[in-house]
Formats: sequence, structure tokens, C-alpha cells
Amino acid sequence: MGKLSTHVLDTAHGKPAGGVAIRLVRVDAGAERELLRVVTNADGRTDKPLLAGEELQTATYELHFDVGAYFAGGAVGNVGPTSAAFLGIVTVRFTVTNTAENYHVPLLVSPWSYTTYRGS
Repeated sequence: MGKLSTHVLDTAHGKPAGGVAIRLVRVDAGAERELLRVVTNADGRTDKPLLAGEELQTATYELHFDVGAYFAGGAVGNVGPTSAAFLGIVTVRFTVTNTAENYHVPLLVSPWSYTTYRGS
């Protein structure tokens, strides 16, 4: 059985982004169903997979990363709050087509840009 996981890296400061609030939503026929809310740990990861085994279904999902609060809150160590942050919520929409596979969705983020990809 597969699983869904994520992690967040703060590329502006070259470190994991601990303390980022994440919301996981499943999109069914245009309607959203919130599945969970988590916060990244000091390593920028969640303490366990977001979904695993039978929880992971063939469906379209969205991860909503609250990076605006992360950068505004001074979660960047001794650098202090980033008042000029451009991004607020970063939403990544993706589709799970094979529940036997692992889906890893990393977010590399700065206050002004982000990138993501499907990892394993």
C-alpha cells in the first residue's frame, strides 16, 4: 500500500521550514473535503505520512501550505520576520492514480517564490 507525504524547505535561508501549517483536502466533483491539518516539525516534515494504506484513495487532492504565516512569524531563526513576503497560502493540486505507489510532495519555498515536484 502507498502513502502520501510532504516536507517544506525554506530556500531563502537554506533550512527546513519547521512550523508551517498544512491543510490536506480531497476534491470530489468540485467539492472540497478537508481530511486533516498538520504542522511541520523542526525537520520541515510531518511526524507521520499524511495518508497511508487504505486512507490513500484514487482522487484529486490539494495541499495548502500557510507559508505567509511562516515567514511573517519570524520562523526563520535569527533573521526575524520577513515583512515583504509575497506569498500567503501555496496550494498544490495533484491526482493520485495508483494507491500502491508512494506520493511525496515537497515544497521548496521563499517569501517570493516556490517550486514543487513529485518525489518518491
